[in-house]
Amino acid sequence: MSVEVTRGQGAIVLGLPHTGLDVPPEVWAGLNDRGRELADTDWHIDRLYNGLRADVTIVRQTVHRYVIDVNRGADDASLYPGQATTGLCPVTDFDGAPIHLPGHAPDSAEVAARIAAHHTPYHAALSTELARIRAMHGVAILYDCHSIRSRIPHLFEGTLPDFNIGTNLSTSCAPLVEETVEKICRAAPGYATVVNGRFRGGWTTRHHGRPAQGIHAVQMELAQSNYMEEAPPWRWDEGRAARLRATLALVLDALQSLVDRKVLT
Repeated sequence: MSVEVTRGQGAIVLGLPHTGLDVPPEVWAGLNDRGRELADTDWHIDRLYNGLRADVTIVRQTVHRYVIDVNRGADDASLYPGQATTGLCPVTDFDGAPIHLPGHAPDSAEVAARIAAHHTPYHAALSTELARIRAMHGVAILYDCHSIRSRIPHLFEGTLPDFNIGTNLSTSCAPLVEETVEKICRAAPGYATVVNGRFRGGWTTRHHGRPAQGIHAVQMELAQSNYMEEAPPWRWDEGRAARLRATLALVLDALQSLVDRKVLT
């Protein structure tokens, strides 16, 4: 099983789709040198959120996104039509460069096998935990954890804001959830924040967010420059990370408070 679940009793589920580094041997054998760098990992995201709240539930995918990107739909439809992106089973990295040896990109049968082995179980686990938490609290909040290099010309111009909040154009959660996250991020000194900018939330946010049914979903895409070095060996920066963690803790605490105070339905 490529899904790890840590159950908590609070109202928040942390989704970790892109921290996994596992690559099956048969897939690794087909990656070229660039692919084997695994450069597009959401580096250290599990460490960044670790311990911020003891009561969160965590659903983590352990295989690398180059095996399958569980934040894409199984139909591989583009999340951002007309913009550069990567697919369900990526054949290029974020810079647009091939990641496979010639003739080793996955065919349709291999893609189907990866969906069954990794994508379907991951989203089934998310659904199960969100349903469990909603039964306990009346509502559940899916907070989807991501990070990316702050400068990737192939994907976006210039430098990415520090906090990129995605709610699929304010449809994946109640306005109060979006406003709560945005207010804390904008109040954090020295950081730039955008809501539904280049990253509006991936398939996870769009699929699971059902605010009318009491399930609220928000994606947080962080610029990696705020807690690590954005080049191999992708070193963690303790000072920058500690400062960022303080703000992220405020975000999670505020979201849980919405449920505790029964102002979110």
